[in-house]
Amino acid sequence: MTKRIFRAICVPAMVVLVASIVLIMGFLYEYFNSIRKSELKTELFLTAQAVEFGGINYLENLDIDNCRITWIDVKGNVIFDNRTDNNNTENHLEREEVKTAMKDGYGESERYSSTLTEKTIYCAKKLSDNSVIRVSVSQSTILTILLGMIHPITVVLIISLIISFILASRLSKRIIQPLNNIDLDNPLENDTYEELSELLSRIASQQKQIANQKSELLQKKNEFQAITSNMNEGLILLDKNKKIISFNPSAKAFLIADTQCIGKHFIELERNADILRALQMSEKNNSSELQIERNSRTVQVNISCIKNNNKILGFVILIFDITEKVGAERSRREFTANVSHELKTPLQSIMGSAELIESGIVKQADIPEFIGKIRKESARLVVLIDDIIRLSRLDEGTTLPKQKFDLYELASECISRLKIFSEEKNIILNLHGKPTEICSVRPLVSEIIYNLVDNAIRYNNKNGCVDVTILENKIVVKDTGIGIPKEHQERVFERFYRVDKSHSRQTGGTGLGLSIVKHAVEDIGAKITLTSNVNKGTEITVIF
Repeated sequence: MTKRIFRAICVPAMVVLVASIVLIMGFLYEYFNSIRKSELKTELFLTAQAVEFGGINYLENLDIDNCRITWIDVKGNVIFDNRTDNNNTENHLEREEVKTAMKDGYGESERYSSTLTEKTIYCAKKLSDNSVIRVSVSQSTILTILLGMIHPITVVLIISLIISFILASRLSKRIIQPLNNIDLDNPLENDTYEELSELLSRIASQQKQIANQKSELLQKKNEFQAITSNMNEGLILLDKNKKIISFNPSAKAFLIADTQCIGKHFIELERNADILRALQMSEKNNSSELQIERNSRTVQVNISCIKNNNKILGFVILIFDITEKVGAERSRREFTANVSHELKTPLQSIMGSAELIESGIVKQADIPEFIGKIRKESARLVVLIDDIIRLSRLDEGTTLPKQKFDLYELASECISRLKIFSEEKNIILNLHGKPTEICSVRPLVSEIIYNLVDNAIRYNNKNGCVDVTILENKIVVKDTGIGIPKEHQERVFERFYRVDKSHSRQTGGTGLGLSIVKHAVEDIGAKITLTSNVNKGTEITVIF
């Protein structure tokens, strides 16, 4: 802006200076030209008067160099000329000043040289004998004068230019200084040009509007970050060039990246060929999805291509951890297969025994044995179905009411119910502790204790023992059984999972006891831990 003000001052100043020089020269030239004409006219009348009295003798005796005197007769021939020979002059009858003088008594004219550097002024007067006396003088044109004064004019222009430059520089700085000192953060508090008050008012209004919009955008940004930061799903935003715009913590863990990767190309952080292929496919189909394994987890990647009028604006990548879903689906399939197998085995035994009895092949003395087998397998089938029903109820997540009860008393009841079973297995049951009141779901706690003790008896060694200890807010069930190898300890709570299937068949277990315990523990908000050593026994603790 300073340069524009500087030019706005200097250029007009120089234009005014040049125009002034031209105008002054023009006015002065015209002024002195009029004076010269007046003087020439006076000389003409004096010369005419003298010729009237003295005739040609006066002209011949006249010694003058500053002007040219010509006497012309009625026919246009030159009678006398103080500059040239009369015999060499041409007829002057058609000269403008001569024609006018012969007609009106006086005439004048101006003629320029071929180079326009000299101008001649002519004045003519008719005498009493109708002849014409003419006086002329030559003078320089304004162009010649300007050319002659080019050096002083140049000096004046240079000096004027320097002065204009200095003054314009100072003036422009003085004009700009108040503008540079304007406090745009507080536009209404400035003491500056009055002409800027309206502009500063508008700036203040716009700043207020911008501040409100900035606050709204910041709030929306914070809301967006809060939402995306708490998302379990990974979210990655890419621009049209597939450069990263934003990603949330879940996506950060997936990419193993930091905040410095913003602005980098997606391929710099993700080299999985399947994901890159799906990203390219989304450009054609608008979306794509795939499942991959990452860090021992199964994730589903959904990619959407954002377009407007078939022009790509960017990409949205959503990453879902579906490990539990895949595991649940796998467990469902395994559960279905295991249930079918577990139900089919006793049913086949029952059907086989019934068919043998029906066909009459079995001897009458052996019929009670086959009936006992049918009863045993039916009982096993009933227990299995009961366990499946229990698991189904636990899976439904039905909220049961909590109540206060004595944990020691409940454990004693469960042990009493299993007393006969333990005696059949020659297992000693011991209950330790003291009455302890807790607030929980009594039926589920009963299921937990019963299944833990039942499991401890079922998988114990002959003449072993089971110790049940009641402490302040937990119950510990410890046996002297066969133990669980470390590689199987994480899976024993899965449905129908058996460490030793042949031993499980012998004990008659359904493979659902510990699974029921796990689900019941989760429903009441308790915690379960397992410690086991092969051939030394197992200790399971439930903390309420």
